[in-house]
Amino acid sequence: MTAYQPAPGVLDACEAHDAYDAVVLAGGSARRLGGADKPGVRVGGRALLDRVLSACAGAAATVVVADPRPTARPVRWVREDPPGGGPVAALDAGLRATTAPVVLVLSADLPFLDPATVTRLTSALAASGAEGVLLRDAEGRDQPLVAAYRAEALRRALDQLAAEHGTTERAQQAGPGGRGAQRGLAGLSLRRLTGELRLTRAEAPLASFDCDTWDDIAAARARIREHEHVLDEWITAVKDELGIELDVDTGVLLDLARDAAHNVARPAAPLTTFLAGYAAGRAGGGPEEVAEAARKAAALALRWAEEETGKGTAPGGPAGDRDGTGPDAG
Repeated sequence: MTAYQPAPGVLDACEAHDAYDAVVLAGGSARRLGGADKPGVRVGGRALLDRVLSACAGAAATVVVADPRPTARPVRWVREDPPGGGPVAALDAGLRATTAPVVLVLSADLPFLDPATVTRLTSALAASGAEGVLLRDAEGRDQPLVAAYRAEALRRALDQLAAEHGTTERAQQAGPGGRGAQRGLAGLSLRRLTGELRLTRAEAPLASFDCDTWDDIAAARARIREHEHVLDEWITAVKDELGIELDVDTGVLLDLARDAAHNVARPAAPLTTFLAGYAAGRAGGGPEEVAEAARKAAALALRWAEEETGKGTAPGGPAGDRDGTGPDAG
């Protein structure tokens, strides 16, 4: 179905685009990776699944369709029946565990998905009358597993596919809770599902990059180590590892580390930034507290350097004197 262009004012203004659940499909066979545990493959020290879960941390509820495993964030686990029934059956199983009016649908192999792209998808859906907004990859192909959908429309489309492909007697007996294989959804293509929906598209080639092969994994690992990306990637990984949600101005901390290394001694840089963080935590732990602790420590490092170069206050002189030019200078 071609991109849907709604008339102005179709969406009720009171609908909140930030009320969404997330369904992450993580149970594929990864044949192109030789059957490796793809969701557990690490890029930048973090499992691919954990990277995706971090990007959708704003979801009211997150459902992962796969066998349970340790993850950095709490999730609800479900499984399609039988396991390996394909993405449509898996999506059906995941959707049944959600309640929000909007559902974010993701694969578990998106190393560069970030919260900004998630917000872009949910905001685009809220601003349109479409039933789904999905990303296109660098080759212009639709990526239905990097998308936001209206849950009601997605359920309707799944029910229609189940009706077309022969809901089994077992599923009829199970009622609305019947799972993918029981509903005749196993083995169906996602394009059959999205063809039932009014869709619009968004362009984000990097966020839609998925890791199907070991070459893809190698490319992702190489990119995060490039100079312009490595620091942000490292800080994000550390915060995820330590369970820290705090969003701070890393430039402030880098300036503090530079001042401590230059004006005191190189080993002072990591120790000073640690102490500033500790002080900020004791003061409340917010971005403002971090900035204030960094400011005080940086000012101290500058005063330290001024004493060594003879530019500081003369012994016994007023605190504001510099260069020995106070009123008592002889």
